[in-house]
Amino acid sequence: MDSLSVEELSCPVCCEIFKAPVLLSCSHSFCKECLQQFWRTTKTQECPVCRRRSSRDDPPCNLVLKNLCESLLKKRKERHSSESEELCSLHSEKLKLFCLEDKQPVCLVCRDSQKHVNHTFRPIGFCHKDIRLTALKSLQGKVKDKTNIVRDTKKKLTENRCKSNQTPIHKHIVTLFFLAIQLIFPVSVGTAIYTFYGSAPVDCVSSAPVILDPNTAHPDLVLSDDLTSLRWSEYSQPLPDNPERFDIYRCVLGSEGFNSGTHCWDVEVKESSSWGLGVTTASNLRKGEDFFNTDVCGVQYRLYKWSGFTVKQKLERVRVRLDYDRGTVLFSDPVTNTHLHTYTATFTDTVFPFFHSYSHVRMLLFNS
Repeated sequence: MDSLSVEELSCPVCCEIFKAPVLLSCSHSFCKECLQQFWRTTKTQECPVCRRRSSRDDPPCNLVLKNLCESLLKKRKERHSSESEELCSLHSEKLKLFCLEDKQPVCLVCRDSQKHVNHTFRPIGFCHKDIRLTALKSLQGKVKDKTNIVRDTKKKLTENRCKSNQTPIHKHIVTLFFLAIQLIFPVSVGTAIYTFYGSAPVDCVSSAPVILDPNTAHPDLVLSDDLTSLRWSEYSQPLPDNPERFDIYRCVLGSEGFNSGTHCWDVEVKESSSWGLGVTTASNLRKGEDFFNTDVCGVQYRLYKWSGFTVKQKLERVRVRLDYDRGTVLFSDPVTNTHLHTYTATFTDTVFPFFHSYSHVRMLLFNS
């Protein structure tokens, strides 16, 4: 029976073990839901394999195939329970190997698939101890870093309470002054004045690092273990399609949103051939193609489907400076100290950093 698990007992449409299989007059079988979905999409009642038309709207259940599938699943469940071994979520096979490139357990069918071509594998038993030790060391390092960040941030917040003497009216006057400078003077002069006067004291700017949120990352994006870099991959990862995840644009958000204060971070893009970055609101849609239509303040390089501000020259780094209270997002080149673009808005929603990549070379995030 196991020899039938992948081929004879798999639906030609979804490539998984049959669920409620139905039989067409041409002798081909499909999951009932898969067939109905195919007919709704094509608007014709034909076989997805041989294209022969079916005269029945509701094909009969293939009882023999249904019993075989249920028997196989029951047998595997019992075997899994007795052996206490995990099964592959895609193929219901034992996870006997560990992929060193993807750092995840795989079954024998996964090993032979297109996704794992030229990958290196080890027996999962030999890797288990090393993986736990490596993960433990990584987590200990992250806990130490987070503890230091919390301590330093608490110290600076205490200092800021003592040094802060700007009233809301004063902040409003300064914002209007910057806007007037940009309108009256040439771009080069306005940039120089804004760079000098617009930079808040160092201890007024948040120094917390930007950490990527893996739950929002498009399946084609590969994030580093420390969640501070990303790169595009031509092979999609098998990630859950949760509501906050991007499904069209190759984007990912920062893990922390901002609803007050000034925040600044740098992104290294010198090796990236196509990128975009900036901030967006928490309520902006991530599913479908409407993400860049509203609530996005960003710059891009060679992303032709995005109508935002385009950077024409190749850069090494881009600095993003968000002043939530003043409603400004300033982009600059920190290497040459050149102003790129400034957005002005009235923020009422929490905003998150976002990053967009269509390059195999990774983008790196830094504290500025």
